Amino acid sequence: MTVKPYHTGRTKKEEVREMFDRIAPRYDLLNHLLSLDVDRLWRRRVVAEVARCAPQKVLDVATGTGDLALGLARRMPECRVWGLDLSERMLAEARHKATARGLDGRVTFEWGDAEQLEAPDGAFDATTVAFGVRNFGDLDAGLRELARVTRPGGRAVILEFSQPRNRVFRALYGLYAGYILPRLGGAVSHDRQAYEYLPASVGAFPAPREFCARMRQAGFGEVRTRSLSFGIAHIYIAER
Repeated sequence: MTVKPYHTGRTKKEEVREMFDRIAPRYDLLNHLLSLDVDRLWRRRVVAEVARCAPQKVLDVATGTGDLALGLARRMPECRVWGLDLSERMLAEARHKATARGLDGRVTFEWGDAEQLEAPDGAFDATTVAFGVRNFGDLDAGLRELARVTRPGGRAVILEFSQPRNRVFRALYGLYAGYILPRLGGAVSHDRQAYEYLPASVGAFPAPREFCARMRQAGFGEVRTRSLSFGIAHIYIAER
């Protein structure tokens, strides 16, 4: 069963775009509040993984409000970064942040569909996604597109939530994600369904081993993982 935010009968892609348009003004506030700012640390680790391959051109898919794209540009001054997203309101937030931080000359934010990227084959030295792959309407199509636009010898780095393996910690995390997060996120964003969708989409997402297999099937070679914060999230590093 496909997990969607609103269950209106429209496609997942359409509902996800509407959801992010709705919550864009409070998205950053809630990200940092609900994660106790740990999401910033996780993104910094993604940036470090990407920086190891010294890319000149990076594509950040499902860029949202641009935190990862901006972090990449700040860490690697010689690098040009493109951020794509379905939500124009999220992109508006990202462009505002880029201008405020003086990075708008090196980071370009554009509307784009992860499953139908307009870039040519092998256009980027590295591709990234932070907390976005579980929102793809067709996960495998999105992974194939990432592989297609990553040059041979390049790298894809994906950050995504996962289910903790430790039973006790998993139960505690389930309590937080299932009860506290929807109430607090809903109260601040005025869209409780969006913050009910979050834990539901994490629960429906493939386990790390299966996700690595699907990345290889999509066209990547070696895929490595790093567990973060007791398994709440994983970083997937795939070589092209």
